[in-house]
Amino acid sequence: MHVLVTGASGWIGSHTVDELLATGHTVTGVARTDSAATALTAKGATVLRGDLDDLDGIRRGAADADAVVHLANKHDWADPAASNRAERASVQAILDTLTGSDRPFVFASGLGPATENEPSPHHGPGSHRGGAENLALGTPGAHAIAARFAPTVHGTGDHGFVSYLFDAARRSGVSGYVGDGTTAWSAVHVHDAARLIRLALEQAPAGTRLHAVAETAVPSRDIAEAIGRFLNVPVEQVEPDHFGFLGRIFGTNMTATSDLTRSRFGWTPTGPALLDDIAAGAYA
Repeated sequence: MHVLVTGASGWIGSHTVDELLATGHTVTGVARTDSAATALTAKGATVLRGDLDDLDGIRRGAADADAVVHLANKHDWADPAASNRAERASVQAILDTLTGSDRPFVFASGLGPATENEPSPHHGPGSHRGGAENLALGTPGAHAIAARFAPTVHGTGDHGFVSYLFDAARRSGVSGYVGDGTTAWSAVHVHDAARLIRLALEQAPAGTRLHAVAETAVPSRDIAEAIGRFLNVPVEQVEPDHFGFLGRIFGTNMTATSDLTRSRFGWTPTGPALLDDIAAGAYA
């Protein structure tokens, strides 16, 4: 397949491009910057210059592709409403192009529900991610597939949530956890996540919800202790504002299973566990 990938130079997107190219697919990656375009070209991907605000460019890219993987997101923590609007608009643009063609459309969605059978609770443009999951899965004639990712998709070079926890520990000299440390996150290694996206393109029927989850629940205190051991700093209970915007998220349970995903698509995660990645220096 010829696959259009948005967010192709991002954390999950860059590994997805690698996975697709390694398994015989061709890729066009959306690139916002010169450096992103150069990196994609070096891998053997075709470059489509643009970003989430260039909806006409996204439509053109989708029209020329056999399938679309949508992983880009503004992640504007200072203005989440702007991120939600951009997400809904870009998903709608892709749906406008692909609906009725049976071309697969895999898109990143928030984890939220604990199992794949549970629908997203987010509806409408003003909701989380602009309600894009319900928009896409509720569009008749769309071959839409929701990929719900664990809150930490980890690996060497990860610049997501766990890297922010490391930054807070380095800055303060304390590796913290919120409350009693029993809240937990699901986790998945980035290579396993990329492989699941490729399997979804090749196998998943329209309306599928996938859970990219290898570990169901890693307690926040265990994460803090692993960071503390690696940095050789004390581990302590802290207030949420110790982490800035991440404090509320780190103190929230974000867990899910992936039993249905594994059984339906033969997906067996093989990458290192989150705590092993931390101990091995993935965030050094």
